[in-house]
Amino acid sequence: MSQAAVKAFGKARAGIAAGRCSCGAVRVEIGVPAFWAWHDHSRASRRAHGAAYATYVGCWRSRVRVAKGEKQLTRFTDAATGDTRAFCARCGTPVLYARARSPKMVNLPRALFDTRTGREPLYHVAVEDAPEWAYRCETLRPLKGYPGVVWTGPKRRRRAAGHMF
Repeated sequence: MSQAAVKAFGKARAGIAAGRCSCGAVRVEIGVPAFWAWHDHSRASRRAHGAAYATYVGCWRSRVRVAKGEKQLTRFTDAATGDTRAFCARCGTPVLYARARSPKMVNLPRALFDTRTGREPLYHVAVEDAPEWAYRCETLRPLKGYPGVVWTGPKRRRRAAGHMF
């Protein structure tokens, strides 16, 4: 990060969103508003996050700062794409994702931030890669005997046409 950017962060704390990994060893700050936000359904992001999809905020590299724990970050670079992902070495939380084809941008998991980032995730990337088991806005109802748990219920079988029973 440039000296000018560091000074700008210091002067405009109100325009900063702070995020952290699960264990708190790594803290990041971004200038608000983020450039954009989206849900990434790609296989690479699903595997990196261990989830059906990852939600990111994208920022100009000059507006991102590792405020604490730079030495706690471990990096993985995909040999095929050149994309780099950084994770907390203590707890494994994904922290940064930089695409080789967009060297001026850095993407951060939206879940790192408890406060607003200035952008809502309005876009879906690689939705065609979404697995068949991912939640697709099915109707959910409470699961009896398990407070706080909802489910889709059993799949109902369709009766073949022409059968009365």
